[in-house]
Amino acid sequence: MGIHQLSVHHDERQDRLLLRLNTQAGEEFRFWLTRRMAARLLPAIEQAIATLESQRSGMLGADAPARQMLTEMQREAFVQQADFNTPFSAAPNALLPLGELPLLVTDVQLSVLPQALLQLVLQDHSQPQGRHCQLQLPAQLVHGLLHLSRQAVFKAEWGLGADTTAPLDPAEPVASPETRYAH
Repeated sequence: MGIHQLSVHHDERQDRLLLRLNTQAGEEFRFWLTRRMAARLLPAIEQAIATLESQRSGMLGADAPARQMLTEMQREAFVQQADFNTPFSAAPNALLPLGELPLLVTDVQLSVLPQALLQLVLQDHSQPQGRHCQLQLPAQLVHGLLHLSRQAVFKAEWGLGADTTAPLDPAEPVASPETRYAH
């Protein structure tokens, strides 16, 4: 799945974050993130991006401050180059593989893959059929997801600022090969 656009915004009526992805194949994926899920997931993604950046640069054995500095430099470079001004464009005839309604994310599995990708398996176990979606994101898209998520959390006034932006110890690996977060 080649991701074309990414959007995260706070829906005041639902009091949730709406994460939307457009693919180059004309598909749109929609996800609801609750405050509770965002509070758990964003720090884990922060930690995963530090591991990804270290992996990409070959600095896996570096000390924590060096890895943190590398991650911050990569984040700043991404934010300066990224296009955050172009509005998210929902194609009128977009394919909706997960359906019209956004998937309510109740569980997430995070894995840092050897190809310098972050794999996210977003699951909805609130309904019997248990929908899910698997995403594999390169470091640049992970930086974009974090940037947009931080902005949306700030606008939501959820009081997660310290929780989602606190520097994590990048020397500590993202739990085993796979980490699970449940609502």
